[in-house]
Amino acid sequence: MTTLVFGHKSPDTDSTGSPIIWAWYLTEVLGRPAKPVLLGEPNTEAAFMLTHWDLPKPEIIADVSAEDTCVVVDTNNPAELPPSINDANVVGIIDHHMLVGGIKTKSPIEITIRPLACTATIMHDLMGDDLARAPKAIKGAMLSCILSDTLEFRSPTTTPHDRFVAEKLAADLGLTIADHAEQLFAAKSDVSAFTDAELLRMDSKEYNVAGKDLRVSVLETTAPAVVLDRKDSLMAAMPGVATEDGADQVLLFVVDILNEEATLLVPNDLVKQMAEASFGVTVTGDTVVLPGVMSRKKQIIPALKL
Repeated sequence: MTTLVFGHKSPDTDSTGSPIIWAWYLTEVLGRPAKPVLLGEPNTEAAFMLTHWDLPKPEIIADVSAEDTCVVVDTNNPAELPPSINDANVVGIIDHHMLVGGIKTKSPIEITIRPLACTATIMHDLMGDDLARAPKAIKGAMLSCILSDTLEFRSPTTTPHDRFVAEKLAADLGLTIADHAEQLFAAKSDVSAFTDAELLRMDSKEYNVAGKDLRVSVLETTAPAVVLDRKDSLMAAMPGVATEDGADQVLLFVVDILNEEATLLVPNDLVKQMAEASFGVTVTGDTVVLPGVMSRKKQIIPALKL
């Protein structure tokens, strides 16, 4: 039986690359046939990674069944996984996020969750010397994932080990980290083809804060003005997206990678109250700048309150 390997919905670079990396390892090294799949269209940066390293885009699936054997990567949150995940035979989880709970398995499984910036870094360590057998595309995907998740080491989630692994991979591949990161971020910043609703869901996760169901969205970019020029239409689209997705509110943080700050769109009093309570700022308009805020996982979600 072929094992399906997948990450979270709204797949970013790590949730696109890591299933490919781990499916290669299971198949080619461990002799366990595996197939990477996605739970949605990859974002522009992830799509660039696939093209750059000449990797085929994995099949997109909507759900899994009781007959499917699965490995979950880059998440352990059932809200970010197929609706029938608890019916499937989940045999492994590899992740770098906080433990949410709620996944029910049919037997004991292998779980690796480590406080590193990227799932691909964990996979590097799990593979050990076997990584030397990997083709250039697999190592390249691994490097792309790490540079994306660490924002080229700017994110506070970055650990010395993430940097060490990235530098080792770059040397092996014979490329310059700064140049490859620039290509990744340029692709990430090109959002011109997306509707407002698509942008609000592009890099988005669901959380409950103080009894409010929130869709917390982040757009990481080297050209924040391109997104902020659309703030009126983005805010106008938020109620519809929230209603369709069963949320009380959409929060959108536009992360300026180069200036290392985030701008939160403030469409109403609820978001204003949350911004002021969470980040100690005074909101006077429909946006507020949060200096130094780069990471949803480490700086945004833990801070959110009413």
